[in-house]
Amino acid sequence: MSKKQALIGFILAFVIAFTACKDDVANTGESVLTPEDEVVVLADTFAFRSAVDSCRAIISQADSFLLGEIESDYGVLRASILTQLACPEGYHYPEGFSRESVDSICLFMYYQSWVGDANSPLAINAYMMDRNTFRYSGTYPTNINISDYCSRDLSILKNHRIVVASEKLDSIKNNDGTYSPMLRMKLNDDFTQYFAAIQTFESQERFNEQFKGLLIETSFGSSTILNISDIALGVFYHFTYSKNGKDTTVNDMKAFYANSEVRTVNHLFYEDKKQLVEEMQQDSDTYNYIVAPAGVYTRLEFPMEVIADTIISSLIYDSTWNATHDSVTILSKRPYVNKAQVRVEVTNVFSGATADITRDDWLQPAAYMLLIKENSMERFFKNKELPSDTCALLSALQQGADSLGNTTYFYSYDLSDFLTNQLRKESGDSNLSMMLVPVTVDINSSSVVTSVRQQQTVSATQIHSAKNGMSLEIVYSGF
Repeated sequence: MSKKQALIGFILAFVIAFTACKDDVANTGESVLTPEDEVVVLADTFAFRSAVDSCRAIISQADSFLLGEIESDYGVLRASILTQLACPEGYHYPEGFSRESVDSICLFMYYQSWVGDANSPLAINAYMMDRNTFRYSGTYPTNINISDYCSRDLSILKNHRIVVASEKLDSIKNNDGTYSPMLRMKLNDDFTQYFAAIQTFESQERFNEQFKGLLIETSFGSSTILNISDIALGVFYHFTYSKNGKDTTVNDMKAFYANSEVRTVNHLFYEDKKQLVEEMQQDSDTYNYIVAPAGVYTRLEFPMEVIADTIISSLIYDSTWNATHDSVTILSKRPYVNKAQVRVEVTNVFSGATADITRDDWLQPAAYMLLIKENSMERFFKNKELPSDTCALLSALQQGADSLGNTTYFYSYDLSDFLTNQLRKESGDSNLSMMLVPVTVDINSSSVVTSVRQQQTVSATQIHSAKNGMSLEIVYSGF
């Protein structure tokens, strides 16, 4: 036998010997692990229920406000605005100013967008709030009783203003060449004289006693809602001063703003809301709905007792007889939920592929949807909390594709931390009730969510119901 043949024989013998031992080496770790030390990873899919429900009203805390009326298959929405004006604390009109110095007072409203028919007219009217005003620290629902604050006896417009959203008659040109739509409405002489008499501005509280605020609403039109971004009252006046022995007359303007220093409440009314919700509930086997700012939500009800029993029983590794208590003690691994995915499919996104926009295409899905524990909703929004793994989960509207390459839209939630927390609590609840709530979100330059509010702009989201395709896919493990 040559040296080369001997070397080849040695290598073959080594490979055969190593292969024979390989399985034993690979299983060495398993052979020394006891059942209680073994890591178990499993997966299950759970069905759950969904249903349409509604709340009476939401908390008014928007940074823009709806004005007008719109009718769609989701009901008739009427929106009005009640607002205080900020006091320019410490301000004084020029020397020699009197009530007669005021030439006119105008109400200005700016809007960046609208919902509905851009060419349909609506009539705007305004009144003084003559019965009551707001507390700055108070919270106010969108269904407040307007008559508690305004009698509507004191109309302040010189003439009713007819508005067509697309005309932009009073628009102002920005530095970038674009136009900001604006409404300018002259106020009547009675109001002008009344407001001109207010000439001391020592505090907001004192100013609110003299001027409680404004009610702005529409009296005609059912096809357009304006999204009002800014409101101001402009007092135009003239004054005369002497310079070098000569009298000089100056024309000037003082603005009073509805800003963050005061309270503005959007009054929202959905006609026949109860009937609307009942009709949606009849369709619950196929679709569910979330409509803003109607306060129409969808409830997802997860079978927590079934989920917990399934996971815990899958993680049992031993049992012992407890003679003292005459019972069996079940030994189970500590559960961890690694992934718990719920995907909410949206069905009513308007693609923009056609110019024929129906009235339902005006109402598009919400850009952000919050999935929140039902019993935490009131506290969450009242205290201005942020999403957390134990209370509320946030999702933006996302775009994907199905198996055929068709575009799909959905919200996605991973409840893994949420369910891990729930499994380790002795809540005793057989079901976990959570609500899908459309929200407005503020995000800073670091992509961190800084505020979440119930959405007060108009949207309608149609989703597949739980019976029509939704499920909860859970990957869990035990240690």
